[in-house]
Amino acid sequence: MPDPKLLTRIENYCVYRERAQQEVRDKLYEWGVFPSEVEATISALIEGNFLNEERFANAYASGKFRIKRWGKTKIKQGLKLRKVPDKLIAKALNGLDAREYEKTLKTLLEKKSFSIKEQSPLKRRYQLMQFAYGKGFESDLIVSAIEELDLQ
Repeated sequence: MPDPKLLTRIENYCVYRERAQQEVRDKLYEWGVFPSEVEATISALIEGNFLNEERFANAYASGKFRIKRWGKTKIKQGLKLRKVPDKLIAKALNGLDAREYEKTLKTLLEKKSFSIKEQSPLKRRYQLMQFAYGKGFESDLIVSAIEELDLQ
């Protein structure tokens, strides 16, 4: 059984926002907790529903999409960095609304096209594609959105 003071402290850390198990594990190690106690503490957090990987993955995916306007590729990389299982990553990404996703990409591309001063259609297209790649959108969606919006 983990130390009650430690458990209260890490529960408060988890209540602040959704956390991945790896984030909590790293924080406990940062605080100098012994490895055997770390796993017991994480088990206690899961039992108390303070820690839930699926809930974290869904919150992360929807938040990064809605607030930062990230694409699925970038969201997936962020979740992998936090050592979220692939099955939960796929579930979280499938939870994003497809129409909203395409609409967001088109809005970003239209907005970006106004700020590009380049006159050459090929260079403009390249710059738009690079921008959308950087945001984490998939290449097939980027190409179809650029063509559909006629942004060359």
